[in-house]
Amino acid sequence: MLVVFIVNSALRVLTIVLLFLHRKMSQLIIYTDGSSRGNPGPGGYGAVLQWGSTTKEISQGYRLTTNNRMEMMGVIAALEMLTRPGLDVTIYTDSSYIVNSVEKKWVFGWEKKGYAGKKNPDLWARFLRSYRKHNVKFVWVKGHADNKYNNRCDVLATTAADSRNWLEDVGYEKE
Repeated sequence: MLVVFIVNSALRVLTIVLLFLHRKMSQLIIYTDGSSRGNPGPGGYGAVLQWGSTTKEISQGYRLTTNNRMEMMGVIAALEMLTRPGLDVTIYTDSSYIVNSVEKKWVFGWEKKGYAGKKNPDLWARFLRSYRKHNVKFVWVKGHADNKYNNRCDVLATTAADSRNWLEDVGYEKE
């Protein structure tokens, strides 16, 4: 009887530990930043994605764009990399434009009104397609402060902006 109790107790503890580890592994952390050399001007984004002990960095530069568009592209590019739906995602960004638009639910009102009078409707629509596939929470961080991952994203974004290995920001350049 005592052996059965000990085995059952051990199984319960193991189950709790496995659930905790699964929850921790299903949490994706993303840091993003955008940069524009002039506004408008050449720009770039950078993102750091962390999944458990795995880290991935992405970046891209654009020939002519704005800072807000690059802030958005960092978020969009990171979300579009995700292949499994339903992930718990926390995105850290220094863009109050993005954090407020999503967390205060402004973007959903803009969407209902067809983004009338709003800047970057192409990117907001693209963002919402990826956003809705996951459970996303935004956290604002102070830019150029002591958050090492935000600072790394800044380096990725500015390096991409300066690289001259640019893509065309079609949504911006057609305006």
